[in-house]
Amino acid sequence: MPIRTKKRKGVSILHIEGDMTIGTAAALKEELMKHITQSSEREIDLSDVSEMDSAGMQLLMLAKREATRHNTPLRLIGHSRAVLEVMDTYNLAAYFGDPILISRGAKA
Repeated sequence: MPIRTKKRKGVSILHIEGDMTIGTAAALKEELMKHITQSSEREIDLSDVSEMDSAGMQLLMLAKREATRHNTPLRLIGHSRAVLEVMDTYNLAAYFGDPILISRGAKA
């Protein structure tokens, strides 16, 4: 699962599409960590995440921890309904500290 990237006003935006589950976690972790270790401000766009489980949430927690360790800002944006459900289940919104906005394309 490739992560699409673009720059906007000096911020790297990582766009994840599809599933963030145990079945995709290993490949996604490898690609995500390549981006997280770079020293630039970044956002992870989650608007097109169609399914997420605890493995996907653990990847986001790892990304946040590694960005903090490298002293680089990381924000989550465009939370899909799948992402919001897992965040709510595990009460993790405060951990990430980002405003939670549902994207226009979020499906019920």
